Amino acid sequence: MKKKFRMRYFYLLCCAVVPFISKAQTHADSVVMTVGGKEILLGEFVYMAAKNNEVDLTNRKSLDAYVELFKNFKLKVADAEAAGLDKTDDFAKEYNRYKAELISSYLSDAQGEEAFVRKIYERGNEALELSYILFPFSGRVVTKDTAVVYQKAYDVYRRILEGEDFDKTGETLEETEGKSVSYEYVHSLMPLNAPKAFDNIAFALGEGEISKPVRTAMGYFLIKLHKRKPNVEQVKVAHILFLVKDSTELERKKALEKACKVRDQILAGGDFEELAKIYSQDSGTAIKGGVMPFIRRGTTVASFEDAAFQLKNSGDVSDVVKTTFGYHIIKLLDRQPRSSFEEEKKDIASVLKRGEWNFEYYDSFDSRLKKEYNYTFYPGNYAELKRVCDCYFPTDSMFFAGVADKKDTLFVVGAQVLTQNIFCAYLASHPFSTKNYSVDFMQEVYDLFVRDVVTALEKENLEKKYPEYSHLLQEYRDGILLFAISNTRVWGHPAKEQPRFEKEWIDELQKKYPVIVNRALLKKIKKY
Repeated sequence: MKKKFRMRYFYLLCCAVVPFISKAQTHADSVVMTVGGKEILLGEFVYMAAKNNEVDLTNRKSLDAYVELFKNFKLKVADAEAAGLDKTDDFAKEYNRYKAELISSYLSDAQGEEAFVRKIYERGNEALELSYILFPFSGRVVTKDTAVVYQKAYDVYRRILEGEDFDKTGETLEETEGKSVSYEYVHSLMPLNAPKAFDNIAFALGEGEISKPVRTAMGYFLIKLHKRKPNVEQVKVAHILFLVKDSTELERKKALEKACKVRDQILAGGDFEELAKIYSQDSGTAIKGGVMPFIRRGTTVASFEDAAFQLKNSGDVSDVVKTTFGYHIIKLLDRQPRSSFEEEKKDIASVLKRGEWNFEYYDSFDSRLKKEYNYTFYPGNYAELKRVCDCYFPTDSMFFAGVADKKDTLFVVGAQVLTQNIFCAYLASHPFSTKNYSVDFMQEVYDLFVRDVVTALEKENLEKKYPEYSHLLQEYRDGILLFAISNTRVWGHPAKEQPRFEKEWIDELQKKYPVIVNRALLKKIKKY
């Protein structure tokens, strides 16, 4: 239905909303036409004309033709309303879906969001080889708990700066400290695969540099960047796997010998695809001759990745490669540049919209609205809440007991004064955050609270700020009705008979619904 509707209805309209609109706003309360007792304002009349590139409202002949077209359009809509088509469930569902989409389009900064997506995409032109030491939080923590963890992390940081080896220190701590410290070497880290703070710090480090303790929801990280590796291409390979996971030493030795023999067969001219079907123990790819999808940095185990990307020419075959799964023989099939920004941006944006990344993704929109509505923050009054939050997690009853008497102004936006107790009520009903540290938790909920307040203000002011908003809603509403009634009265008939049914219908409508055209107002249009 949607496709047909757009094809049938929008022959009246064109894509660009251009001339006359801004000039018509001062005359938006002028009635240009009355159809079936319903007044049509000049603003809507001019808006619709502006979407049809063939209409020139300053030309008498063009204006008269458009008046006739517009009148007939509104007559059909009036007929659809008389038939109750605007009261059906299908109409309500379609109209409300569009309205929600339209509102959503105004409650964003598409340019700013795309710029941030591009920043993350460009960050992905490198893969990071790094190590980290994590000093984890034990669940949800308050300030005194984080201070202990931070001090432990900072002490290790100082020891490393004074000469201790980062990786050896991390390995030793993991062995001796149990679950209170963990260490890991990461062969290829790509963006969005670590906590936001970790990601932002890691990609800003220079090779060989060590970060100060980085706080995340997991705990404090120390990060050492070993190497930045270009990530501007992807490779397609086939492989033959000789599985050795959980095997004995003798079984592993036999698997290696078998892999070497098969590789010799390949180098002697054997068909890689057929040998993969016979010998590979990767059930997912063996049936396809060992062929895998394109792989990028950070998507497979380190030794396999290195071997695959070291192959230079299509058809090149690797040495036998050992991984945690077993022994592989890898053949390069194709090498291509990394996917374009246009190809990746949807997937990147879908990640950025969720969780802690969404604050950076929507930052340009949030910042613009706060500026437009004169957001004024009272840091001293927020600090009062923070002091309670330092001792109690902001979902605990003791926290709410500690803030029960606090009613001072937290921020002002537009004409609204938001107080401490109003925010605390929001916090109680919206305890949603990705953070485990009490102060970070409250800050994230506070940021959501401010966003909700300014977004609500923006929704209330959509018609005032964006005059085309109401026109777009009216246009879509009428379009749904036009399609529904036209489908019944005209389009449901054979194509060759449709012109006759169209004419008979228009004649019927002109007798059925009175139309008054404000000719005096039309004469003034050329002045707008």
